[in-house]
Amino acid sequence: MMENRSVAKNILKILTEMGFIIFLFYANLIMGQYTHEHLRQKITLVGAISNVFSLENFSIAVICAFIGHTFFDRIRRRL
Repeated sequence: MMENRSVAKNILKILTEMGFIIFLFYANLIMGQYTHEHLRQKITLVGAISNVFSLENFSIAVICAFIGHTFFDRIRRRL
């Protein structure tokens, strides 16, 4: 019983860390939509969000989140 809680806790920790990395990835993409170049096109928030949320961006976000979690987990274990 205790082992199941430990596994569930580790999975929740991994999902939380990966979710935070994915959030930062998408926040960065949305902010990138509002550079000077895009301001000339007068892109709206809805337009920026529709440009950002695609299968390709989601795939990149998940892969980067997994790599980021693995990297920081290894550093955390060494300290």
